[in-house]
Amino acid sequence: MLIVTGCVAWTKNVFNPVLPAAAWAQTCEPTQLRVVADPSIADALRKSAKGFDATTPCVNTTVRSEKSADTASTLATGADPKADVWVPDSPAWEQRMQVLSWSLIRKAPTVDFGPSIASSPLVFATPSQNADALDSVKLQWSTIAAGDTPALLPEPAQNGSSLAALAEIKATANSHDPLAFSRDMIELGKNIPATVGDAFSAAEKAKSPTVVITTEQSVVAQNEQSPEHQFFALYPRDGTVSVSYPFVRVAGPTSGDDKKDVLITALEKQFSTDSRTLAASGFRTASDAGFVAKGVVANAPKTRAALDGGAQVGLLQSWSAITVRSRVLVVVDTSGSMTDDAGGLSRIAVFQDAAKGMLQLMPPQTDLGVWTFSTNQVGSQPWAQRSPIAPLDNAAHAAQVSNVFNSMESLVNGDTGLYDTVLAAEQTVRKGYDPHMINYVLVITDGKNDNPGGGIGLPDLISKLKAQNDPDQPVPVIMVGMGPDTDVSAMSQIANATVGAVYTAEQPQDLSNVLVSALADRTCRPYCS
Repeated sequence: MLIVTGCVAWTKNVFNPVLPAAAWAQTCEPTQLRVVADPSIADALRKSAKGFDATTPCVNTTVRSEKSADTASTLATGADPKADVWVPDSPAWEQRMQVLSWSLIRKAPTVDFGPSIASSPLVFATPSQNADALDSVKLQWSTIAAGDTPALLPEPAQNGSSLAALAEIKATANSHDPLAFSRDMIELGKNIPATVGDAFSAAEKAKSPTVVITTEQSVVAQNEQSPEHQFFALYPRDGTVSVSYPFVRVAGPTSGDDKKDVLITALEKQFSTDSRTLAASGFRTASDAGFVAKGVVANAPKTRAALDGGAQVGLLQSWSAITVRSRVLVVVDTSGSMTDDAGGLSRIAVFQDAAKGMLQLMPPQTDLGVWTFSTNQVGSQPWAQRSPIAPLDNAAHAAQVSNVFNSMESLVNGDTGLYDTVLAAEQTVRKGYDPHMINYVLVITDGKNDNPGGGIGLPDLISKLKAQNDPDQPVPVIMVGMGPDTDVSAMSQIANATVGAVYTAEQPQDLSNVLVSALADRTCRPYCS
């Protein structure tokens, strides 16, 4: 059956031109199709849309470039994205939008996530001069997870590919070490490039061969845009996952306009089958069809299904907790009992070893200070400031902190003025509170309060801590007990009064893991699982 209208022929639900393009403009009012796409694929879709408009009557398609995170936020808050179609850089944005909507006590958006129109496998990108050296070590996800090769991961909160990569790193983390993935995230969180471009630039400037965890398409785009800065894609020997780009109908399964719905369906077909345009921009089709481009292999690598969106959202929450900037005062017990034997080393020596690892885990954006305490450190005052709270990215301050930790054995003496020290430390951190950071006190002690000079008692300490507690400006006190002589009851009361936490390291070798747990949990208290 053929129905002839004023400008097109309609047959089997497909538009076919019966007039030249110039005639369409004279006889039709074009339907406007608005597409918003992730910047990584926007140019390719713009070119494809141009071909679509040239062969489809009465339509004008525009493609706007916008970060997927920004579009997702617009949709989740109920605002108008000014688009009929959205092409983000990951299907996981569906679950991420839902979580954001629920957190704002809003109904989740009614967008319709359809099949993917393009894909790009995750790779380890490295400057061309490093490619041979790194390829010879047979890179795989477990290599990256173990920290054997320096790696840069663009901010997962903004990049769908980075979040998918985080899932791969978790999957290959040491299954016998429950804190392995936390350590991996802490290591990656030391330097978080905001964009893939920033990561490429940092990799070129790195002192040792470094990889950027990104997509194959990003490598192609980098090499096309900057011929003088060529990168190679190294493919994980243990396989990889493809990041897919779903076709999303913003209004849901139907826009309420039959004519527009037909055009949107036709546009989806155009995008998903225009393999030549996709390949020219470094993409593989949704089925991973091959192509030829600088820096990447022609045939598609072996890929597996990416972790589902819901699980990726959980990983993002863990990442956010690990990488949030911190302002911390570390308060270390240097009372006489810290010289007691702890499996061949003194307790203070065990702490010194653990402290070295803790410093390595701290992102350079951390503000950190150090106090020691026993009794009569400054007159009758039981504590002494050894290093002020300041950024670790200041080399002189970082060196000072390291020197303080290394010299603690020489400071051990006296009894344990714990309660007065905790109160003073909490007040000090509160006084300089930074709302853009997690502010907390980390206390390491091997005993119970023992201050011959008197000082505050436990009931008064708890009362004062509760009185100055401010939910809008929390300063939790994290208590870490070493050995069997710690007063867990008192430490728990202190922690509860400040919405903090208590960790115990009964064996010396436990201290490093306890410190990692304290760092990993610092944003979930008091609800850490």
